[in-house]
Amino acid sequence: MSILAQIGEMGIVPVVSIPESGMALPLAESLVAGGLPCAEITFRTAAAAESLALIARAYPQLVLGAGTVLTTEQVDRAIDAGAKYIVAPGTNPRVVEHTLKRGVPIFPGVCTPTEIEAALALGVEVLKFFPAEPMGGVGYLKAVCAPYRQVRFIPTGGIDTKNLGSYLALPAVVACGGSWMVKPELMTSGDYGTIRTLTSEAVALVGQIRK
Repeated sequence: MSILAQIGEMGIVPVVSIPESGMALPLAESLVAGGLPCAEITFRTAAAAESLALIARAYPQLVLGAGTVLTTEQVDRAIDAGAKYIVAPGTNPRVVEHTLKRGVPIFPGVCTPTEIEAALALGVEVLKFFPAEPMGGVGYLKAVCAPYRQVRFIPTGGIDTKNLGSYLALPAVVACGGSWMVKPELMTSGDYGTIRTLTSEAVALVGQIRK
């Protein structure tokens, strides 16, 4: 099964800003135990690359990606550490082209028709819609989808249990990125039990929505 198909099957991608690499394995264990073997480790912290490497070695079955990737150097660090896909907040042609040359899927960020067309010109048709809620949420995304029938989206930014269903109801939405179950303060306090519980609840919610 392709990376995109696996992400679509799960419906949610936990977007993680991990404070310290020592938290990587307990986090991965909690996600797997909660029924969501998927994570996007963002390059918003210095612990990203090492955390990716630790998780990739210990949990090879986990659909592991790198997020907030801004440069080609970060692309290489992420892929070399074990990332199976790359996510960027914007559409930087150099980053997109370099990732594709490495043979790894990339979901670049867009929020306007012009940006969607820029991504299409680079040969990418699965895009991160970011920041989803501040840009106008489901209503805006639904309107943007109309002229771009071939494009599919992974909305991220301000999505939680209250609005997840509205996004997943859109045919163009593959899955949603969310951080409510993996907040940094939960890792810092060692509260992995709550992460596991919130993850299980999120998985159950996707199941209910898709029924």
